[in-house]
Amino acid sequence: MNSKATIYSFLGIGLVVTLVLIVAPVTYAISLSFYRMDSFIGTPQWVGLDNYIAVVRLPEFWNALKNGLIYSLGSIVLQLVLGIGFALVLNEVFPGRNFVRGLSILPYLLPTVVVVLTFKWMVDGSIGIVTAGIAALGLPPVNWFESPGAAMASVIFVSVWMWTPFVTTCFLAALQTVPASLYEAARVDGTTAIQRFFHITLPMLKPILTVIVLLRAIWMFNKFDVIWLLTRGGPVSSTEHLAILSYRHAFSLFDIGGGAAIATISFLILSAVVFVYFRLFPLETD
Repeated sequence: MNSKATIYSFLGIGLVVTLVLIVAPVTYAISLSFYRMDSFIGTPQWVGLDNYIAVVRLPEFWNALKNGLIYSLGSIVLQLVLGIGFALVLNEVFPGRNFVRGLSILPYLLPTVVVVLTFKWMVDGSIGIVTAGIAALGLPPVNWFESPGAAMASVIFVSVWMWTPFVTTCFLAALQTVPASLYEAARVDGTTAIQRFFHITLPMLKPILTVIVLLRAIWMFNKFDVIWLLTRGGPVSSTEHLAILSYRHAFSLFDIGGGAAIATISFLILSAVVFVYFRLFPLETD
């Protein structure tokens, strides 16, 4: 009886915390999207779906959606490729492996603002070490935050550097669950390392890979701090995605309802993607 009471207590606490910290704020944010407000203390005026209609008619909305897709897809692909590659290397036996494993998690532990400021210093046009290296090679200078392509590449690079250790750690932990006998039998059959990866490693680790891709997609699509600290959505909105567009509407243009509508649309897009994703890649199979 005591064990049941303990279980119900923890479930109750978790339910209350979820309702207070997640469900209530989300519900309030969605409700704001149906009102016209110029501040959080102003008098709200019911406008129904007018905010949504106005938002989807904005060219800035579709540009932000496109930028968000480019940023998230580029970051996810690179994080997966590099993270899985590093995990495979760290799963091998070599001197100092434990030290290298611990070192590989370092970028994930650093605060975002530290990483961003360090990157800005490295590519500074006057004193940056990257700028000096490019000049020493006789190459033309790169305007990292003034060119749309370079700005997008910068935010993707910083995000990949920070979050690849997450993929590496998850995949490396999952590799420990694959029976060594499978690899030994495959080696006896004369398979190559690439064949063992695609026919043993990936099928065995499909569940964890499915979760990793889903988490990275959600986090990257909503990522705000890296882009805001690096480019603030510039230049000329070339790195502005839905999260920054929502922030700009709510706190710079004083359009609380419009900002909430953009955030709600982003939430609905992600919900639809998650639903389709689980239909295509179910976690449990018969």
